[in-house]
Amino acid sequence: MTRNKYVVLLAAALLMVLQFCKPAQTTTKKDVPPVVLVSYEKDIRPLMLERCTPCHFPETGKKKMFNTYETAKADVSEMIRRVKLNPQDPQFMPFKSKKPALTEKEIQLFSEWLSQGTPN
Repeated sequence: MTRNKYVVLLAAALLMVLQFCKPAQTTTKKDVPPVVLVSYEKDIRPLMLERCTPCHFPETGKKKMFNTYETAKADVSEMIRRVKLNPQDPQFMPFKSKKPALTEKEIQLFSEWLSQGTPN
């Protein structure tokens, strides 16, 4: 009989403690921001046409051409490195301030494109 009293007391204590416990928080789809896929055709090529012409676009440019998906994909890491340099650095792009420097948002587009596997 005494054992039953302990079981009842233990059960009551357990119920009292459990009332203060919160359920585990779960992450729902609405909590996770959607991944926006950056593509060469939609995002990178138009930006390069605007910012890298006339040196790297069109085919008659005097520097290494970045006028195709394959050439841009092959050199995206180097492009990112060079647009992030100090404008006083001789390797900084765009060269000799022929065009305004890329904004942080534009540089981020290139970085996201690279991190997403350079989709076409």
